[in-house]
Amino acid sequence: MTTLHTWVSVPKNSDFSIYNLPFGIFSIHEQASKAGIAIGEQIVDLAAVSELGLLDVDVKYFRKSTLNEFIALGKKITNKVRLDIQKLLTIENSPLKNHPEVFVLQKDAKMHLPVHVGDYTDFYSSIEHATNVGKMFRDPENALLPNWRHIPVGYHGRASSIVVSGTNIHRPMGQVKTNEMETPVFKASGKLDFELEMGFVVGKSTALGERVSTKDAAEHIFGLVLFNDWSARDIQKWEYVPLGPFLGKSFASSMSPWIVTLEALEPFKVQGPEQQPEVLSYLAYEGNKNYDIQLEVAMSSSTSDETIINTSNFKYMYWNMMQQLAHHTVNGCNINVGDVMASGTISGKDESSYGSLLEISWGGKKPLELKDGSKRTFIEDNDTVIIRGFAEKEGKRVGFGEVSGTILPSK
Repeated sequence: MTTLHTWVSVPKNSDFSIYNLPFGIFSIHEQASKAGIAIGEQIVDLAAVSELGLLDVDVKYFRKSTLNEFIALGKKITNKVRLDIQKLLTIENSPLKNHPEVFVLQKDAKMHLPVHVGDYTDFYSSIEHATNVGKMFRDPENALLPNWRHIPVGYHGRASSIVVSGTNIHRPMGQVKTNEMETPVFKASGKLDFELEMGFVVGKSTALGERVSTKDAAEHIFGLVLFNDWSARDIQKWEYVPLGPFLGKSFASSMSPWIVTLEALEPFKVQGPEQQPEVLSYLAYEGNKNYDIQLEVAMSSSTSDETIINTSNFKYMYWNMMQQLAHHTVNGCNINVGDVMASGTISGKDESSYGSLLEISWGGKKPLELKDGSKRTFIEDNDTVIIRGFAEKEGKRVGFGEVSGTILPSK
């Protein structure tokens, strides 16, 4: 990775280094939302830069309330915008030095969902997570379902309830039935959970009947975000047979506001886990398709400071994004710019890297302790969950910021 130096002040260990420059949508002082790029503690107002004649893109694309139309211009254009901004932030005689109005402090801005999400798919691609769940609820000796090593399992989720980081979530209501009950009851979920995930944003649409190969999949992925697929485990347990998740998932999912491009993450590509048995030909791929992204989950409450309860890594994923997209489209399912596809819970090989409270507390049997001494098996009202992630190599850091959400009592 070439060493770059920017004249903009960037704090040490900032997620938003000159090597990153992620895209997002922001607004200030109740004004209309528009597109920006994060650098350090600031946002570069892309509309303002375009108005100065410094970008080869019509300013109208940066004045939209989502990035969809800009992303749809294609990677040749979107990558050039990112690289042009990178150059403007590094050259000594940069014209931006004479235009401080193009910079907005992140603390003064309100962040919005960066894309209009037309469709959302959630996968189940961590073999460690799938194994843990299988041991708890099926067969400890034969935890994985017969299809798991053959296909990237997924389900079609609810796009309308994806919200930007910082949005409060009300505890969901639904039907619950324990083994001791003869009939179900309607109540607020008592086993509310987070799921540590990452998602990718589709950057290139396809027509109905078209397939995307693993080789071409990267051309259809604009970038990555942090993702929390909130889950009501008790509602989910009663409803998921025979058609899978429904109300236990659809009440909310939280997404980070900055989309980190695949190009910014290129230096952090690594080989994924060995896949056995050998996958079918349409799922085969060559080269490094996983990404070394360090992840952590923190939890706080109205009485307790933040406690780190998990550290994991995106590189553990058994099924990678290229395989997920190839499988998603192999039947001819069309995809659209702005669609989000989430990884599924990311768990590692030991308890410190489990990506959900279901696993950390092992179904409620092993409570974790917060800094104030209070214990948790699942999320309580007024608890806040924060997910962070970054990649780092040779002292160069590319991060995602965070995705957070606070659970409020049910309505």
